[in-house]
Amino acid sequence: METNATPDFVQRWLATLTDGELSRLAPDASATAIFSTDMINGFVHDGALASPRVNGIVETVSDVFRAAWAHGVREFVLLQDTHDPNTPEFRAYPPHCIAGTPESVTIPELAALPWADFFTIIPKNSLNPAIETAFDRWLDDHPGITTAIVVGNCTDLCVYQLAMHLRIRANALNLAIFEVIVPANAVQTFDIPETPEAIAGQAHPADFFHDVFLYHMAANGIRIVTSLT
Repeated sequence: METNATPDFVQRWLATLTDGELSRLAPDASATAIFSTDMINGFVHDGALASPRVNGIVETVSDVFRAAWAHGVREFVLLQDTHDPNTPEFRAYPPHCIAGTPESVTIPELAALPWADFFTIIPKNSLNPAIETAFDRWLDDHPGITTAIVVGNCTDLCVYQLAMHLRIRANALNLAIFEVIVPANAVQTFDIPETPEAIAGQAHPADFFHDVFLYHMAANGIRIVTSLT
């Protein structure tokens, strides 16, 4: 099997996915929140880690926001890389999204939405949404949220960390009614092709990681849908 090929069993699972209707999956808008991770300039428009694949989901993510608002959802939580310039993360990744720079700012496509004042922005200094952030405090303060819709980037990094944190936290707290939903077309990851010249360990075939991490989220009780309308 080529290392950039999605395994057959994952492809078979992907073929079973269906579209999701917001009114059916989240009938109670007041109990629903949109959680977006890293839809900021440094991953979308300009910067060392800006990705055309991530740029390609901007309209879809915006559509999810618009559909949620029209449905009556009023909780929009945006987790955003806002790095200390001395973070050890820069040993693994190029410097990006440093606090106070345009890279760490919400993309204009979301910031321009008429209800952007409803956004809760939670800065983070790592891939994890909750370590040394205000995220768990927000969740504790909103116990009525029972449906979490996750969008953003990257599928195998911050999206995975966010969706899994929501799922694992609900499990640990014995929250019997709590669902995490990820629309596959509203998340994406970056691509570094495998080539003969590539340094070992640096290849990051996007289709492989996107598909496999969607599969792994589903294996942990997260609902994956093709799209959400």
